[in-house]
Amino acid sequence: MEVLLNIFKALSDETRLRILKLLENGELCVCDIVAAMEMSQPKVSFHLNVLKEAGFLKDRKQGRWIHYRLDESDMFRRFLLLSTLEKIPKEAVTKDKERLHAFLQGKTSKDNVLSLPDKKRCAGRCK
Repeated sequence: MEVLLNIFKALSDETRLRILKLLENGELCVCDIVAAMEMSQPKVSFHLNVLKEAGFLKDRKQGRWIHYRLDESDMFRRFLLLSTLEKIPKEAVTKDKERLHAFLQGKTSKDNVLSLPDKKRCAGRCK
């Protein structure tokens, strides 16, 4: 019963749904998600942890950066995740995706150092 409660709790938050929608197209570094969501790193990390604990995400560490991707290994969670993401209107995450695109474009620029919303710096090496 606890597992089901954690799964549905994870999907009951707008911020977490927006994060899942961003990760729908592939792995992202925490700094990418912070920039796209215009939220502080601790807040984004909290939501990522809830999603990971519910079994929706996998992570990997590269240096001091953590990258997240959707975990589609469990068939029940995969079905639930895909069904949920399909129902989220594109307009709900348009701004997030635009900010993510701009941030990722900037990571490949020649100065290759970007300021994140919480004043931390990303050296662009996390990709």
